[in-house]
Amino acid sequence: MRNNGNEASIGSRPAETRACRPAELAVIVPTYCEAENLTAIIDRVAASLTGIAWELVFVDDDSPDGTADLARDAARRDARVRLVHRIGRRGLASAVIEGMQATAAPYLAVIDADLQHDETLLPRMLEVLRRNQADLVVGSRFEAGGGVGAWSETRQRMSRFASALGRRLLGLAIADPMSGFFMIEASALRGCVRRLSGTGYKILLDILAESRPPLRVIELPYTFRERRAGASKLDTAVLWEYLLMLVQKVLGHAIPVRFIAFSLIGGSGIGVHLLVLGLAHRLMGWSFLAGQILATLVAMTSNFLLNNLLTYRDMRLTGSQLVWGWLSFVLACSVGGIANVGIATYLNDPRFDIELTWLPAALAGIIVGAVWNYAVTAVYTWKRPA
Repeated sequence: MRNNGNEASIGSRPAETRACRPAELAVIVPTYCEAENLTAIIDRVAASLTGIAWELVFVDDDSPDGTADLARDAARRDARVRLVHRIGRRGLASAVIEGMQATAAPYLAVIDADLQHDETLLPRMLEVLRRNQADLVVGSRFEAGGGVGAWSETRQRMSRFASALGRRLLGLAIADPMSGFFMIEASALRGCVRRLSGTGYKILLDILAESRPPLRVIELPYTFRERRAGASKLDTAVLWEYLLMLVQKVLGHAIPVRFIAFSLIGGSGIGVHLLVLGLAHRLMGWSFLAGQILATLVAMTSNFLLNNLLTYRDMRLTGSQLVWGWLSFVLACSVGGIANVGIATYLNDPRFDIELTWLPAALAGIIVGAVWNYAVTAVYTWKRPA
């Protein structure tokens, strides 16, 4: 895809302004479907960082709108613009981490491509780090003098609640831990990068929680702007990912984030299973075996759809892949499903002294069947492209 008329704007900068010395500051910009904003973010960053050796690293998750092609065109005209084009991987936090690891600059900034962050704050952030006044500088919407622009009251309350929850659970003394606009010393990032979860949207919170010793943080206020073009990537799944990250930080790294999500969804599947079994067995008069088989299939389908939507959001199956994914999920879980039905039916059989009522028997079957599901489906259903 060509640059749709943006070539002249990007290529019109004088040759002497192009990179001729190593970058002191790398500005990391994660992108997905941001073609309409690409030229503007390049021009605005360039105007804000006059006199500073900088590079702009776009990390694009294979946007279908040609964002990566536009970034590639820009990079051919300005050596300070670079592109990391990710195939088969999705997620803002992991994109930021890859972008930070792809540069040798001693200072790293993160800014969104949607122009909602105030790029004119970048020189002040850099000066704070140069003077060794902090290890991390955060563009803060909730520090005195900052603001959230035209946000509704509901969105403001939700954001403040999420920030407060993160501060309380992780013991952070910062007004805006949910900010996506910050600058950090590269050495500080390297000190914690191996412990980062790389999931969700709140990479700043992840860095703060995993830094040992705690980072020195200064917050600079700014006012959050309205999106210039394109559509927001935020949805209810963002809150789910944020809560999962908080759970993992509290529990530690022994349990993977995906397993936590898979287990929580499995818990919802128990409710679905028991509801269907109760309706079929107790209300409709089906045999326990028939009701258990139906409940297992319905719960499997529910778990598959929720895991596809939430747990494996970055590898979400769509179209015909969704159908084949469901089939592979059911097949992969068939051993667990057979164990589920067999154990529950055995425990509910009146011929044995261990006969249980239908509810405990069903729970026992669910627990036995669930042992297989996570590892098997991770390999066969949501496998990454080769």
